[in-house]
Amino acid sequence: MKKILVVDNDALVLKFMVDILQAEGHEVLTVENGLTALDVLKTYVPDVLFVDLIMPNITGYKLCKIIRKTPKLRNIYVVTLSAVAAEEGQVNLAQLGANACIAKGPFPKMAKHVLDALAHADAGARTEPSGEIMGLEDIHPRAITQELLSVKRHFEIILESMSEGILEITHEARIIYVNPVASFMLGRPEEELLASNLIELFHEEDQQRTKELLDGIESTPRTIANDNPVRVNGKQLLLTALPLREEDHKVIIILSDVTEQKQIEAQLQQAQKMEAIGTLAGGIAHDFNNLLMGIQGRASLMLSDSYITQPYYRGLKDIEKLTQRGARLTRQLLAYAKKGRYEVKPINLNRLIEETSETFGRTKKEITIHLDLAEDLYIIEADQGQIEQVLLNLCVNASHAMPGGGDIFLKTMNLTHEDMKPNKLYNPSPGKYVLLSVTDTGIGMDEKTMKRIFDPFFTTRGMGRGTGLGLASVYGIVKGHNGYIDVDSRKGQGTIFRLYLPATEKKVPKDVKTGKQALKRTEKILLVDDEEMICEVGQELLESIGCHVLTAGDGKKAIGIYEKNYDTVDMVILDMIMPNMSGGEVYDRLKRINPDIKVLLLSGYSIDSQAHEILARGCNGFIQKPFRIEELSEKIGEILMST
Repeated sequence: MKKILVVDNDALVLKFMVDILQAEGHEVLTVENGLTALDVLKTYVPDVLFVDLIMPNITGYKLCKIIRKTPKLRNIYVVTLSAVAAEEGQVNLAQLGANACIAKGPFPKMAKHVLDALAHADAGARTEPSGEIMGLEDIHPRAITQELLSVKRHFEIILESMSEGILEITHEARIIYVNPVASFMLGRPEEELLASNLIELFHEEDQQRTKELLDGIESTPRTIANDNPVRVNGKQLLLTALPLREEDHKVIIILSDVTEQKQIEAQLQQAQKMEAIGTLAGGIAHDFNNLLMGIQGRASLMLSDSYITQPYYRGLKDIEKLTQRGARLTRQLLAYAKKGRYEVKPINLNRLIEETSETFGRTKKEITIHLDLAEDLYIIEADQGQIEQVLLNLCVNASHAMPGGGDIFLKTMNLTHEDMKPNKLYNPSPGKYVLLSVTDTGIGMDEKTMKRIFDPFFTTRGMGRGTGLGLASVYGIVKGHNGYIDVDSRKGQGTIFRLYLPATEKKVPKDVKTGKQALKRTEKILLVDDEEMICEVGQELLESIGCHVLTAGDGKKAIGIYEKNYDTVDMVILDMIMPNMSGGEVYDRLKRINPDIKVLLLSGYSIDSQAHEILARGCNGFIQKPFRIEELSEKIGEILMST
């Protein structure tokens, strides 16, 4: 006696098979479709399986393939029953994984072939199937069946060629059809997906939303919200459910891969966020530097008339130090706002890393620094001071992650945009790049922390133990140099920062040493600034070193004063950011009056693209607020001696 499972959606065929098989003394179990058959096969393993090829809810073709790929079912003797054998001509048994095929025809003739197939199974026949269809001579092709088969194949080709994933599911959300694209999107083979529950394929947070999509669906298509796709197999997918009318509550699910679209949206949102925060940070830093200029200026004036023995001298020096500390904070804010570049020139990054790491290593004896610097590293065009700040900030950040000591690995290498790994938030511009990676063996970060590390004032060190500007300024400096930065980290597994800086064909210039200029001056200066406090303090500072000073509170007044005095004015100190008429426009108007004019740009911002444009038009120099009296005197001397 054999255990036999018969799968066919035709009730008459099922009764016929039961009658002849039970008459031979076999145990017979019947089911009406492939989906139910798979449920039965989870606990029941027959010796012989008779299966119809054309059925709803998973065809015999699919069922045979699944059986042959399931280890515990591989030894079942499979016999296919084909109602379209005459039209198809030949069934590829090897491809199906079937042992024999019987053409459906007159029941008396079929009975003989069924018993012959059992005899083969009894004999343990496991030879390669010949492809011959038993009973084919008893039936004849029918034109209407041929036409239906042609239409079926046509639609199968269409479904398999679509760029969207297509699933068909039952009212219980069980999958009964999968096209190749859906299998690829979901990251699972067809035989694993068939009969599985659609909802259970997704993460827990997406299962409820998928269930709500399907619950009570009747005639109107539904789609998962575009702004919140489901996630599976590393992809973000939109689900659209299309109910099939008069099809026993079956539903077609269309899967659309929106991963790339969402990455582009994330890039845009991140860029807009950083730009907005940068604008705010830059504005705050500019205004704060103006305030610091007033404090620094008054302190410089008082110190110039004081002696070390005076009781308030030390207090004034402390005020000056605190002002410089405040200026360093604003420099970090300006760096984040991408307004922190000073003197941009070709530099050798390897040499800078060696010098900076040596300095850092002397202050952190518990940290071991390892260098792996590429030979013949490309030259980069950058502000040396800003890149030093980046290196120091990253090393300091690494040391905070290793309170008990550890290792920092600094590595450089040459690459092109094609070598840079695909990233979530940028697409590199074509060209050559220098990669600097900074790796530590510290405590690492979770994903939530990584999303905020470049935000200004965000710190994990607790109140009063950090400004939260270190990594924010790193981000701004790298972006300000048209570079890219990314970070990888896991809790307990350390952190790696990767910086990609554009390479240049320019050569590194030789160092040129210049001597300091004398503090005392005798020139006539026109000082232009819309801040009344800056004009007052600036005038007193300039007069304290011997200059004759004219002041103007806006561009229009400055032009009027210069027109009357241009033959006696030696230099104009011009604020770059003013209302109504910008510093650049004022400079151009003054230049028309006197092409040989000497102008020193003044700004609460550091030197940025706008200042560079003015300097490129012939402006002679730049100084950032707040500055000490010695710095101002030196700048004036440099410009006047350059003629």
